[in-house]
Amino acid sequence: MHAPPADELFDHPALFYWDDQQYVEGTVPFILDGVEAGEPVAVAVPADRHALLKQQLGRFADAVRFIDMTQAGRNPGRIIPGVLRAFADAQPSGRVWIIGEPIWPQRTDVEYPACAQHEALINAAFRGRAVSILCPYDAAGLDATVLADAHATHPLIIDPGGRRTSPAYDPEAVVARYNQPLTPPPTAKTADFGAPELAAVRQWATGQARELGLTGARLQDMELAVAELTTNSVLHGGGTGTLRVWSEGRQVVWEVCDRGRLTDPLAGRSPVPAGQLGGRGLLLVHLVSDLVRMHTSEQGTTVRCYFSC
Repeated sequence: MHAPPADELFDHPALFYWDDQQYVEGTVPFILDGVEAGEPVAVAVPADRHALLKQQLGRFADAVRFIDMTQAGRNPGRIIPGVLRAFADAQPSGRVWIIGEPIWPQRTDVEYPACAQHEALINAAFRGRAVSILCPYDAAGLDATVLADAHATHPLIIDPGGRRTSPAYDPEAVVARYNQPLTPPPTAKTADFGAPELAAVRQWATGQARELGLTGARLQDMELAVAELTTNSVLHGGGTGTLRVWSEGRQVVWEVCDRGRLTDPLAGRSPVPAGQLGGRGLLLVHLVSDLVRMHTSEQGTTVRCYFSC
C-alpha cells in the first residue's frame, strides 16, 4: 500500500526509477490505491508517459485526471498554484492523490533551480493537508545533483529497495541554496522607472519585446506581467526599479530589479482567496510566463521572466 500512516496527513515521497518497468511498478499501485478508495487522483507527468500508464490501468484510467506536465508545468513556479493546488482545492473532502513529475532529462540548466525550489516548497504548501504527492525521478537520465536534491526535498524515498526516510531531508536549505544572484545578461536594453514613468516604461518594454519577435497573445501576457511587476516595485520595492529586456535564443527575457525583499518563499505560488483584494501580481506573472527565476536579499529583489516567441 502507498497510503501514509494514519497519523500523517501529508505524504511526499520521491520515486527513483531506472526503466519503464520500475516506473510502472512505482506509480500504478499508487494510482490504484486512490481510485479504489474512491478518492480523486491526478497524474501530472510528461505526455509521453500517459499512454504507458493508461495501458497498465485499463478501465481504471477513466477515473484519473491526466495532465501534461511539460505544458502545465513548463514554468515550475506555476505548478503549485496551477496544477497541484488547483486540483487539490477543487476536491470537496478526503485524501487527494497526485503524481507530479516536474523534472525530466530535457529540463535545461536555466530551468533547474526553479524546479528544485518548487519541489522544496511543496512541503510548505501542503503541510497538514490530507494529500499524497508522488514525484517520479528518472534516475537513469538525471544527473547526480538532481538526485541528491531530491533526497533533500522529499522526506521519503522509494526505489527498488523499498520505501525509507531520507536522512538528507532539508527543504529550506534547498530553497536558500538556489536563491543565488542571477547572471547579468551580456546585452540588454535598460530603463529606470518610478511612479511617474510606469506607463512609459511599460510601453517601452512592449516595443522592445515586439522588436525581438514576441507577438500576439504572448506579447499581451508579457504586457500584463510587466505591469504587475513594475507596479509592485513602486508600491513595495522602494518606489523605483530597473527594467531590462533582451533575447536568448527564441525567448524574450526581461527582468525587474528593485529594493524590495520577498520574505515569503511561497509568494506567487499560492492561490489567492476569492475575496482577497490584491496579492495576485506575482501569481499572475508565474501563470503567464514560460519560466520565472528570482533572487531576493536584503539589498533587493530581481524577478526574471522568459517568454517563448
